[in-house]
Amino acid sequence: MVDAAVSEKLEAGFQKLQEATNCKSLLKKHLTREIFDKIKDLKTSFGSTLLDVIQSGVENLDSGFGVYAPDAEAYSVFNDLFEPMICDYHTGFKPGDAHPPRDFGDLETFGNLDPEGAFIVSTRVRCGRSLAGYAFNPCLTEANYKEMEEKVVASLSSLEGELKGTYFPLTGMTKEVQTQLIQDRFLFKEGDRFLQAANACRYWPTGRGIYHNVDKTFLVWCNEEDHLRIISMQKGGDLKAVYARLVNAINEIEKRIPFSHHDKYGFLTFCPTNLGTTIRASVHIALPKLAADLAKLEEAAGKFNLQVRGTAGEHTEAEGGVYDISNKRRMGLTEYQAVKEMYDGLQELIRMEKEAA
Repeated sequence: MVDAAVSEKLEAGFQKLQEATNCKSLLKKHLTREIFDKIKDLKTSFGSTLLDVIQSGVENLDSGFGVYAPDAEAYSVFNDLFEPMICDYHTGFKPGDAHPPRDFGDLETFGNLDPEGAFIVSTRVRCGRSLAGYAFNPCLTEANYKEMEEKVVASLSSLEGELKGTYFPLTGMTKEVQTQLIQDRFLFKEGDRFLQAANACRYWPTGRGIYHNVDKTFLVWCNEEDHLRIISMQKGGDLKAVYARLVNAINEIEKRIPFSHHDKYGFLTFCPTNLGTTIRASVHIALPKLAADLAKLEEAAGKFNLQVRGTAGEHTEAEGGVYDISNKRRMGLTEYQAVKEMYDGLQELIRMEKEAA
């Protein structure tokens, strides 16, 4: 059972959602009175409650999704809420489905999406990972953050070849290093209001940092939103090279650090929109003719299960007509299939841009 204070906040939050006529979040859609009453008193072994799950969506009524998982167990304990929301968001994933086993596929089937360099500014493929045995942000202590950072640094320091690099902790970071990392668009900032409301930014910047290789084509973010964000990126449209580097990095890091995995939902992350493969393959791309009508660009991208965002990602605007376009589906398909959807969809959008009057 949850204590009286949490119970009171939960009831107030539920009523706020019901009365919010302009709220279109999946949380409002799926948190019925029946489900609310069924799970409102439940707790995980980490002490997480339904309040930890829904607090961001209750505070930010303009959320698209509206929930976060305070720990890995929450996906099972609060499954009556998570499952319908996850199935609604992840197109094609249905109640009772299980995420397929990991499969990176045949890397040779990919190539350069834009060999002439006419459209794509840069290509990036990233994934999220959570360290097994640790809660997620709302339940982590300051000691947890420090301990996790030590494990991550020890593991990354043994990487070789093109993955070999340097770790830069945010704590005590010099102004010179900070400026350079911001200029390179590597340095993540403290979380936005959605993450703040979810208690994802406590003890900042303790335990947070960035690792990158010499060529700055491989990065690892430590304790930004997820425990780890593993990122491969480079200028231009060579998706094959970017994806191959990420696959190599994941395999090497997994030899050193055990990750949280769920039989039904795949690799577990703080935000349920990133479950399953957790793969997000994206490009920064200029499509001036298609983007002249943003609604039409978004409609065209949607047909290929692609998502259009501003240049700096979610909740941002496009700078200089450059958009971030990525695969939307991460669950119910393999890593290879997720990247292939992005690859095929981008080829089609580029073809449409060339043919546009």
